Amino acid sequence: MFADLPRWSGPLPVLWDSTVTQRVGRLLDGDVKVAWFYGQPDTSTFRYRVANVVEAVNSDRSGAMSAAWFSDDDIPSVLSVVPRLDAIVLARHRYGGHVRRLAATAERAGVPLLFDTDDLVFDTSYADLVMDSLGRDPSVSLDWDVWFSYMGRLNATLRLCEGALTTNQTLRTALSRHLPTGSVHVVPNVLNRVQQDHSRELWQAKEASGYARTGPVTIGYFSGTPSHVRDFTVAAPALARLLARDDDVSIRVAGFLDDVGPLEEFRDRIEFVPFMHYVDLQRSIAEVEVNIAPLQHNAFNVCKSDLKFFEAAVVGTWTVASHTPSLDRAVTDGVTGRLARDHEWDGALAEAVDLARDTQRYAATMRAAAEHAHDAWAWDSVAGPVREAISAHLAGRAQLAKGSPTSPVASS
Repeated sequence: MFADLPRWSGPLPVLWDSTVTQRVGRLLDGDVKVAWFYGQPDTSTFRYRVANVVEAVNSDRSGAMSAAWFSDDDIPSVLSVVPRLDAIVLARHRYGGHVRRLAATAERAGVPLLFDTDDLVFDTSYADLVMDSLGRDPSVSLDWDVWFSYMGRLNATLRLCEGALTTNQTLRTALSRHLPTGSVHVVPNVLNRVQQDHSRELWQAKEASGYARTGPVTIGYFSGTPSHVRDFTVAAPALARLLARDDDVSIRVAGFLDDVGPLEEFRDRIEFVPFMHYVDLQRSIAEVEVNIAPLQHNAFNVCKSDLKFFEAAVVGTWTVASHTPSLDRAVTDGVTGRLARDHEWDGALAEAVDLARDTQRYAATMRAAAEHAHDAWAWDSVAGPVREAISAHLAGRAQLAKGSPTSPVASS
């Protein structure tokens, strides 16, 4: 484990500490005004798909575009502002009375609605798959009620929209079945400013120490949300075999996981870390030599983004991950991380442990990986894709309104 890494010195940021008045004021500053709506702020989807995006858009000093976020409860207070907007993004926002009023107001004002999602949860035909992926008991009627209600309400919101933003090409394809051709745009997940600043501080501390480590090689599993609980079973047998043959390896589990399956006999070598603030999480990831991101191979998981890789790469930690389209694009296999099919986890973990014990090779490898990650997933890098997506949609909309037979949106 990498020891003595710095802690974040300032107050831990709260993503929803601004008032509605402050946010409206900032929203109305730009030439193109775009409002993001999300049910209630949280530390998962809201952070990556709303707060990070708004922060990046507003960092552009040209004033070409301004943004703000609002919750479901804020909608009655901001309806009067809707006619002054250029677009509204409904980020994984379930249909309800407030959304209905917002949509009606936007329609009267001619303001387009765009959907945003980071998961395959907007089509009830995938409800069985989602239930299986989450390990829900199919005999429990309440679980079916919850997931059909959740996914059905998201679909109802989607049907109000004329376009969408999403995290990757796989989800783009899935959304395109519900929306006009060319109206779905990829806006990737990226870090936020504080997350990246602290990650750079952690990585540079490891660089300064020569990646000095102490104790056993630690493999970290940072589940993030309960939706990853079943995914751990992909890697658990290989982890158990590794622990059985190598006494100098331990496990760190952070987040939502209690049943460790075949690792139960090694529970005394597993550190359980409770759910923590995302800034503190970066330090926890930085301390381990190996980060793992196992995923069951199904239609739900192949839509996952690459954040489990880049959250580790920016702090100089090696990742072993399952193959998904996004991770295949993000990871240069064997160079910036390791991609493993289900039958390859034994070999991939053994390689990772060997790499961790070769300090010089680990340092050189992670230096290049971290530099790439800080550039590719920089906190302000998402502003460009957002501007391009919104501009393309508005331009295509304007051409359609003029009766043009072709639209630039359709070729995007």
